Formats: sequence, C-alpha cells, structure tokens
Amino acid sequence: MSSSAGPSLPHRAVSSIRAGDRSSSQALPNAPHTPPRTIVPSAFGSPSTSRTDDDVVVIEVGSRKLRIGFAGDSAPKRIASFGPEQQRRAGDFRAWDSGYQSDWRKRASGKSWGADHELWQLDVRGQDLALIGDKLERELRDAFTKYLLIDSRPRRLTLVLPPTLPIPLISSVFDTAFNRFLSPSISLLSSPVMTALAAGTRSGLVIDIGWHETTVTAVYEFREVQCWRTVRAGKLLVEEAYEFLSHAIQGRPSTARTERTEDKLEDNAVSFEECEEFATRMLWCKRAAKEVPHDTTEGLPTLHEQDESETVTPAEDRSPVAVTLNSCNPPRTVEIPFAELADPCEAVFFEPHLSPCCFDDHELPVPLLAYRALLQLPLDVRAICMARIIFTGGCSNIIGLKGRIFDEVSLLAKERGWDPIRGKGVEQYKTNSKLNRNGSRKSSEGPTPVAIRAENTSTEGETAPPVNPAHALREVDTVEEDIKKGERPIVQGTLRAIDSLGPWSGASMATQLKVPALATIDRELWLQQGVAGACRPSEVDVKAQQRQSMGAGGLIRGQASQASSNWTLGVWGVV
Repeated sequence: MSSSAGPSLPHRAVSSIRAGDRSSSQALPNAPHTPPRTIVPSAFGSPSTSRTDDDVVVIEVGSRKLRIGFAGDSAPKRIASFGPEQQRRAGDFRAWDSGYQSDWRKRASGKSWGADHELWQLDVRGQDLALIGDKLERELRDAFTKYLLIDSRPRRLTLVLPPTLPIPLISSVFDTAFNRFLSPSISLLSSPVMTALAAGTRSGLVIDIGWHETTVTAVYEFREVQCWRTVRAGKLLVEEAYEFLSHAIQGRPSTARTERTEDKLEDNAVSFEECEEFATRMLWCKRAAKEVPHDTTEGLPTLHEQDESETVTPAEDRSPVAVTLNSCNPPRTVEIPFAELADPCEAVFFEPHLSPCCFDDHELPVPLLAYRALLQLPLDVRAICMARIIFTGGCSNIIGLKGRIFDEVSLLAKERGWDPIRGKGVEQYKTNSKLNRNGSRKSSEGPTPVAIRAENTSTEGETAPPVNPAHALREVDTVEEDIKKGERPIVQGTLRAIDSLGPWSGASMATQLKVPALATIDRELWLQQGVAGACRPSEVDVKAQQRQSMGAGGLIRGQASQASSNWTLGVWGVV
C-alpha cells in the first residue's frame, strides 16, 4: 500500500463546493477579497467626486471684498468682506461683552477712519504687505473649506484685478498664492475687459464706481485703449454721509468736511459701519435738472404709467424720514426730509454748483470724466464705445445714479458736440458770416452737383440737367445682399447703456472657454525671479506662447513658456 496520498476528489474539496458548477481547472483567488465595482457619482455624494482635478478657481480681488468660485459657474460661491471681526482669534469672545458694541471708538483710535474694513489702499506707503497676505490667506482658506468644499491640493488660479492695482500689492497676492497654496500657475485678467465680456460685447465704455476711485475704461475688441480716474467714489460718499448725519444730529447745515480722524471719534460721532449702512440703504440720486431729449426713431414712444394720486415729485418731497443712530452717545433718532437724502450723491458725484475749471484732473465729476473720455477716443472707437456704456461697481447700485450719469453725459454731448476745441474764439468763428462765406454750404446737403454731358442729345446745343452723383442709383450686388440677410446692423454713433453680469462672471466664462489670459505666471519662475523678473509686454513672443500642447493630467501648457523664462504682468507693467 502506497504511503503517498492520492489526489483529492473534486467533491471533497471546499473550493469546488464554493465554485458550484465551475470546472476545477478555473483559476480561483487564494485569499478572500472585495469584488471591484465602478463607483458612479450620484447627486447625494460628495461634491468633490464630480469635480475634476484641474478645476480652476476664479478670484476677483477688490479693496473691500473677495469673490471666489469655480470657472464655469454663473455666480461666485463666496463673497467675503473684510472687517474688524475677521481679525479675531480663536477663543476671543469679546464680541459678546455688554459694552463691546459701544466701545468702537477705542478700537478705531490710532487708525485712519474705516481702515479695518479695507484689504488694501492705493497708497502703499507705510502699509504692511505681510498683513495683507495674512488677511487674504485667511479668507481664501475659509472659502475653500466651507463654501467650495475642496481639499488642499494645489490648483490653478485666475485672478481678476483692476488695471490700477499697484505692483507691490500684486506681489503680495502672488506670494500668498504660490507659497501658501502652492498654485502651479496664476492667470491674470483685467476687470474692465471681463465686464465687457459679461455684457456680451467686445467693446464698450466701462464706468466702474468702486470704493477708492471711479475708473472710466475704454475697451475695444477686448483691449484696453485708455483709462481715466477720479476720487469721487464710495469712500468719499461714506465720508459725505458722515458729515450729513453729523450736521443732522447737531441741527445745522453742512459747511465744511471733517478732515481729522480725532474729530470722528467724539461722542456725537457716528461709526463707520452705521454710515455705510445709511449710505447703502437710504441715499438716492435726483434726476438731471434739464430734460434730456430722447430719440424715438425706432418704434413708438414708451408710455410710462404714473400714479394719479402722486402729486409731489421725489425731489420736492419734504416728508420726514426717521433714522435711528445707535453708535452715537447717547443713541438718538433724527428726522431728515426725504428730498435731502439725495444731497450726498449730488455733492460727491456731480458737484453742479462749481465750474469745471475748479477741479483738478483727479477729482473731476463722473459725467464730465465720461464725456471727456469719449471725446479723447479715436472716431471709430468712440462710435462703438458710446453705444455700449456699462456701469459696474458697488456704488452703481444706488437708486437713480446710473440714469443720472447717463443723462448728464447725453446733455453734454448735445450741448458741446464732439469738437474738442472750445472757447470764445471758436464761438465767434462759427457765428461770423464773413469767415464762413466760402464754406456756407452745409455738409448735410451732400456733394456739389456735377454736370454730366449726355452722349445723345435730341437737339444741338441742348444739354442734360446736372445730376448729383450721390443720388445716382447703385447697382444691386446679389451675393452681397444674400450675405447681409443674416447679419444684424452694428449699433454705433448713439448713446446707449447696457447691463453686465460683472467681472467675475466674465472671467468665469473666459476661463471655462480656455481664452488666453493677459499674463500667465508659473510658480517656478516666480520663486526664482520674483516680481523683478517680469518683462515688458513687447519683449514677450505672444505667438510662441500660444502654441500649446496637452500635458500630463490634461493641463494645457505652453511649450514656449516652459522653455523660455520670459514672462510679463500685462497691463500692470514692470518694476
């Protein structure tokens, strides 16, 4: 009898019992394991499962607010505002003390009025750029964790910046993004250009009524032609609202603006938060003093419905409005006539009682600045931009402000025309008949008629009457007529205002459509060279950077931008 055990029968093996009817020659797993299955993302799963690894985060950086969201979304996920509450640390419960709200004067002493509510100022002298980076990092981490629901993986960023942002502030933003968030690259987009894109047009005159200043930017074919600035903006409006409330408390008319910060911390003074809330919720803007003649060439005139019971216009309404002020000591309630609530906007944005020669270049009224901006543009650019006036910015939401600015610009265009030369000598030249006797024929009458000889005359000595070449019939081109059937006529040469979704929405759409940015900065080049390594835009080969290829992970990278170390900051310039 052999001592070696023979092969076990199939019905004696446990594996054959578990395998069922399968043959014993089929390969079986040696250890128990979980069968693989395809994970299909559902609507109830984590949002990170539906997001790809190369999602671009679009950030609009402003002096008071941050707008953060994903490329391709119609609206940002998070709109963060800066204030004193952001500077509190974990475990700081002073906000729940009984006298914390009334002790705002002690916290605001030693600083400029409203400095805690700003991320940066245009005057970078004396500013702590490291503190600006810390504030920016805190808001970005809070937005990434709570609102965008993304992890700490490095992601590409698209920054929407105003064209007047100083280079030191841009450097602080880049250091925060590259060193603390490890972003591989940052793309820069201009705020006025993205505003025009969000309005559905390639050109326009963008009037951005922001916090520090109001900018008027002419955009033509997605390029900034020129930019004009004035200090008449939101910050000046809040200061004017403070003066308005202070004189309403004291019961005397306003005479001069308070310049010293110490005077704004007295017992009768109103806090910055309350002045801003008053300016946002209560102020409104009057209509233009002169009626603007509107052209009704297209269609019938619109009939505006009016309430027959309303007999008093808003500018003449003297009914009192009660305003409760809790920040002054002691708290009180003042009654202000409704018509006087339009005085701060009148004094800040228009200043109608002063001559234009009284203003410096940096403090022109907004309608006069917009008119001069259109006047300085080339003829073809002006014809396109004047038909696409776009208002944006936080202060543009004040009731009646956009319509008033548009009406004032229309009045200036009707009165002065588009002739940049003005003065008494020009008026005398236009009204002097002796100087204009040779050119008395108006341009609207067309060219001078030219007598054309007829080839065949019925009688000798008889000639055909003169024919104006401008009135001659034009031959019909059938091919050109077929092409023009599907085209809409370009609106130009008339003043018109259009709406926009804002610069963040335009940047979101441009990033989703892979539109090349004004400038793209890689992390490696920034860490090696810093802001001093930026070249002028004319020194960079744009055609070479547009030759792109698909790299690892599906990211589009420029071959020439990797091989060459030349990069630029675009319209923001060089050091």
